Amino acid sequence: MDKRQKAIKKLEDYNQLQLLKFEDSLDDDAKEKLYNQIEALDFSLTAEIEKRKEGVKKGVITPLKAMEISDIEAEKEELYKVGIDAIKAGKVGAVLLAGGMGTRLGSDNPKGMYNIGVTKELYIFECLINNLMDVVNEAGSYIPLFVMTSDLNYESTTDFFKEKKNFGYPDEYIFFFKQEMAPACDYDGKILLEEPGKIAVSPNGNGGWFLSMKKSGVLNDVKRFGIEWLNIFAVDNVCQRICDPLFVGATILKNVSIGSKVVRKADPYEKVGVMCLEDGKPSIVEYYELTEDMAHEVDERGERVYNFGVILNYLFRLDELEEIVDKSLPYHVVEKKIPYVDEHGKTVKPESPNGCKFEQLVLDMIHLADSCLPYEVVRDREFAPVKNKTGVDSVEPGSVLLKKNGVEI
Repeated sequence: MDKRQKAIKKLEDYNQLQLLKFEDSLDDDAKEKLYNQIEALDFSLTAEIEKRKEGVKKGVITPLKAMEISDIEAEKEELYKVGIDAIKAGKVGAVLLAGGMGTRLGSDNPKGMYNIGVTKELYIFECLINNLMDVVNEAGSYIPLFVMTSDLNYESTTDFFKEKKNFGYPDEYIFFFKQEMAPACDYDGKILLEEPGKIAVSPNGNGGWFLSMKKSGVLNDVKRFGIEWLNIFAVDNVCQRICDPLFVGATILKNVSIGSKVVRKADPYEKVGVMCLEDGKPSIVEYYELTEDMAHEVDERGERVYNFGVILNYLFRLDELEEIVDKSLPYHVVEKKIPYVDEHGKTVKPESPNGCKFEQLVLDMIHLADSCLPYEVVRDREFAPVKNKTGVDSVEPGSVLLKKNGVEI
């Protein structure tokens, strides 16, 4: 059976033959790419569309005690020793989640290529490499870095790192891989075409990073290095500490499956997810899920109990990660504005949501784990998200915090 026949068989099985509507107008190269895309994508996800109206059902939410800065200071010496020894022994790797574009920053490039410098060039990727190098210099050994890109930005990201000579990071310790993509569909579950010969797709969410590592083959490199812990972190937080020895040491010493860096919320209504327990297991409650009572609930010290927001910097134990992925993470159905081609082959850019994308989320990975340690960090030292051109979580406050932390910009 050739590629075309395989494609037709798969499309018939999932009732998606509309994806070949413009096949006759495509040249041989475009046809080949379309058949390959059909073969690679998981069409079974469209069945999730039925869950769209159900919403996410949360269990019973209760507080999860964090390891606060005062607790960390009290155990600092022991935490540091355990953490730095693990790093020196090659047991810790870093995973940079960098599959997105800098659209909200007004850039057509990958988000990490954005120049945040004022008096000189200073790119977001460069900030993160510099932060990782702080620990490399402390430990006296390099930490393997795995950079997750996407179909949208793989070539531009790898070309940029090559041009900049990885900002000084050795080639043998840096690995690039692509995030798995998921098809986008209309509300009836029909998968959309972005172009006559190209299926509309999107990255499979921030929870898809480990499955993407596994499918891309870089997990073999993780095992070759003998890595036992993976520190995943988001591309847009320019001040975060990566593979921080204290954080690594705390996660290991407390014998938990996951460590999660958290900051105290700026106010009860700040738009960040909060660490908690859900039906007795670690979880994250989103800001819009917090009731008024929960937002203001206090402990015996008068401190708010739902007060530690996640910053997408987690340390996962590798052996449990494999178990979690084997349990099959759920997909969340997200309504989005999805550009598509109409029946005449013309591109339509909708002004309101017209269909659904499918995403796996880190919070589900956390909820499938046995234990998680919320680990408090100093907000002004480690939380400088640069997501927008202006306003909240934008370039200007990010630059201010970089300077405050001694970075020349």
